[in-house]
Amino acid sequence: MSSRAGQKQAARVVRDQIARENRRRRTLWTSAIAVAAIVIAGLIGWGVYASQSSGEVVPPPNATATTGITVGSGPVTVEVYEDFICPACKAFEDQSGQTLDELVAANKVKIVYTPLGFLDQQSSTDYSTRAAAASACADEGGTFREYAEALFARQPAEGSAGLSDGELVSIGTSVGLSESSFRQCVDDGKYKPWVGSITNAASAAGVNQTPTVKVDGQQVTDLTPAGLNAAVNAAA
Repeated sequence: MSSRAGQKQAARVVRDQIARENRRRRTLWTSAIAVAAIVIAGLIGWGVYASQSSGEVVPPPNATATTGITVGSGPVTVEVYEDFICPACKAFEDQSGQTLDELVAANKVKIVYTPLGFLDQQSSTDYSTRAAAASACADEGGTFREYAEALFARQPAEGSAGLSDGELVSIGTSVGLSESSFRQCVDDGKYKPWVGSITNAASAAGVNQTPTVKVDGQQVTDLTPAGLNAAVNAAA
């Protein structure tokens, strides 16, 4: 073999070795990136799971860990305890919901709406808690009241499975919520621990039926528009 041929062969060997080394490095980097992505995704998923399973309570923007969602800023405080599958609550909203909205608009009251999970056993999917948690997601988008009214308008029958999460999301988009962020909040069950917390707090405070309405701490028995206005005027 000539010296020139030997040099060419040696050069090829070196090039082949360099190419193999580059391929090996690329494979290692690709594998490392893939593993890192899996680890990051796992950590995010674990964070969501751990938050929910540990019962960490994250309240929506207009609530606290143990109280409902506040609407309005008037001088008289009205507390409304409801369950989204409760037929009597729907009847109350149909009869007096507009009156409550008018009192808020007139800046006479601030209303603390507490959506409870009392009647989870009245559905096969814990609908009360799921719907209440979805209403808290709606509060993130500033449309709690509109969403709550839409939920009562489509109230499922007691004993049924209730509305699916997809239907809860669809109702949200119908009142102007962003589908992507609202769906994420509903699918994650972000506010389910909060619903459990406010339900326990309501029970501890002696609330044992829905709807329950209090005006400045005093329970109102006449839940008609006239009765609510009279109670608010007396408190003012």
